[in-house]
Amino acid sequence: MFFAHSTQREDRSDWQPLAEHLRKVAELAAGFASIFNAAGLAVPAGLLHDIGKYTEDFQRRIAGEAVRVDHATRGAMVALQQYGQLGYLIAYAIAGHHAGLANGIESGERTSLKERLRGAGLPPLSPQWQQEIQLPPNLGELPFRKAGGGGPMFQAAFLVRMLFSCLVDADYLDTEAFYDRVAQPGEPGNRGALRAVEVPRLEALRERLDAHLAAFSANSDVNRVRADILAHVRSEAACDPGLFSLTVPTGGGKTLASLAFALDHAIRHGLRRVIFVIPFTSIVEQNAAVFRRALGELGEAAVLEHHSAFVPPPSSRDDAERYQSQEKLKLAMENWDAPVVVTTAVQFFESLFAARPSQCRKLHNIAGSVVILDEAQTLPLKLLRPAVAAIDELARNYRSSVVLCTATQPALQAPEFAGGLEQVRELAPEPPTLFRKLERVRVRHVGELDDEALVAHMRSHEQVLCIVNNRRHARAVFQSMADLPGARHLTTLMCARHRSEVLARVRADLKQGRPCRLVSTSLIEAGVDVDFPLVLRAEAGLDSIAQAAGRCNREGRRDAAASEVLVFSTANPDWAPPPELKQFAQAAATVLRSHADDPLSPAAIQAYFRELYWQKGGAALDGGDLLGLLQRSRPDSLPMETLAASFRMIESVQMPVIVPFDDEAREALRALRFADKSGGLARRLQPYLVQLPRQGFEALRKSGAIQPVAAERWGEQFMELAVMDLYDERFGLSWEDPAFLRGESLMW
Repeated sequence: MFFAHSTQREDRSDWQPLAEHLRKVAELAAGFASIFNAAGLAVPAGLLHDIGKYTEDFQRRIAGEAVRVDHATRGAMVALQQYGQLGYLIAYAIAGHHAGLANGIESGERTSLKERLRGAGLPPLSPQWQQEIQLPPNLGELPFRKAGGGGPMFQAAFLVRMLFSCLVDADYLDTEAFYDRVAQPGEPGNRGALRAVEVPRLEALRERLDAHLAAFSANSDVNRVRADILAHVRSEAACDPGLFSLTVPTGGGKTLASLAFALDHAIRHGLRRVIFVIPFTSIVEQNAAVFRRALGELGEAAVLEHHSAFVPPPSSRDDAERYQSQEKLKLAMENWDAPVVVTTAVQFFESLFAARPSQCRKLHNIAGSVVILDEAQTLPLKLLRPAVAAIDELARNYRSSVVLCTATQPALQAPEFAGGLEQVRELAPEPPTLFRKLERVRVRHVGELDDEALVAHMRSHEQVLCIVNNRRHARAVFQSMADLPGARHLTTLMCARHRSEVLARVRADLKQGRPCRLVSTSLIEAGVDVDFPLVLRAEAGLDSIAQAAGRCNREGRRDAAASEVLVFSTANPDWAPPPELKQFAQAAATVLRSHADDPLSPAAIQAYFRELYWQKGGAALDGGDLLGLLQRSRPDSLPMETLAASFRMIESVQMPVIVPFDDEAREALRALRFADKSGGLARRLQPYLVQLPRQGFEALRKSGAIQPVAAERWGEQFMELAVMDLYDERFGLSWEDPAFLRGESLMW
């Protein structure tokens, strides 16, 4: 008998038969792919993925001999022999189900599929595989609509990645179930055994949300508008799945309105989950907390946060070690098997173009979901065209409804945007009317202000918010005004818990009418609920100015004419914005001149994005030429690995450092030193992270200022700030001290 997985038992009585594993993986993969009508492709992928284990060499390997065996390539070769050119769609997935997707022809870090298909050096297969495995005679017709703006090869590459996801998740789950069954005799060896709690149904979540929303009172003009928006958005849930926009002014209540629509729409059309895609990690945590509160006692089990914090690096450990060490939280994070997922735009879009199994595993669970793209205008311009093509493909062929949710709707619809979105339906009731009803500020450009003039503004107003474009500028302005009553500073060098404490003091000061003078980077524009009578904003894109305006007269309690957003420029070269942000500001300046009376209206925002896209040019909106690369490809030459390497939303890697800021953080860190599993503790520690650029992280590590927590258990997955003198209550974590850059130690 041939086996797929082994245990320590020498009599092999509890080893997993290979044929059993292949059939179970095929069944699971087919179930996953059925949501996008591709079960006919997933079944042979599952049956063939491990037929390379039908060799004497592999059987010796799982029996303990130190033999290296490529067991994935044989299945890819048989796929082509059996199914011709169409077999390439599953050959990529089969060949890459451990190492990752390779390019069809060009080599990268991985050997190209073409080279591997030569079969050089592969051991012969036992003919027993043909007796135990019955392959379907053909793959059937591809059940997809005509390709969208990305073109047919974009569609083919997207399908390869989705099939890869189905195969990888099915393989992981069946292997995990086998080792779970071996480790716990008598336990059911299926997916249900991997769950710690019963996951609530969407209908139950909607009931809790309805109860939460019923407690709100339309007791002001703004709240009445919010109630109207909520009612109208929910009335659109019966619309057929596809593409939607939700264009609501900042402060219009779109966060809970979008959740209500998503649950209503998913239940109405048999969709499976709701995925919120949010531009910033801090807002992932904030919105996940909002959703948990809104969903009551079901929120903890229903809402999954997934972002880059604490995600361990890819591993090449053997099957038994890898699968036996999996945790339930890590499983859910890898395959997004939760009713409500809250994740970052980086995690979402980079996964849609990824090649690694761990990144792609979750992709099939995006199909048949409602995807809310919060602050859709923040998609990076250099990747805008491939990102839009991915959005289109999800709605076109994967039964997903995608909602572009923002106060500043980007101009992404065809034909104005080349390869843009078609048939996008607006969920909000008459956005131009909404913006007039919720007009609460006046925006004007006041020319150049140096730091002295900025501080003079801060002195002359007791409650004022100043937003600048970089942390050094924010710190310099704060230091110049630190003697003023109510002076506050906000920066991403503070951990989230620290920022929350600063914001709590800010809100208390504002509510009580006390002096409150806050200087911040743009992080305060990302959904932070504060209400200032005056906002100063350094030149930026019109979308950023609109977000800044959302922090001014937010509740509409003051007259709009007396609530100003003053946009200013600065001559100091140290505070100059980076080139791309400067281009955003130039486009905004152009539109501010032509829409001086209504610079935040939907028409002005559309004009801004058209100007910005025109300035950039079509080629710059696909900086890596990903779509061009695919248009020049064939099924046998899909550049799967190159796409993954080229689609990088953030070029500089950010590294998390845990700050033992309070007793809660210190207690979680102590528990981590003795814990067998890290999932719950990782969640407790998320509010205490500061993300540093790699050079700062390395400088602190060399100096001994940050150290791994329980390295013997977790390696360097959890890095703790060991020198709290580097963390200031006004400025957060400092890493630019020359002593660290010289590698000098402050530990002695």
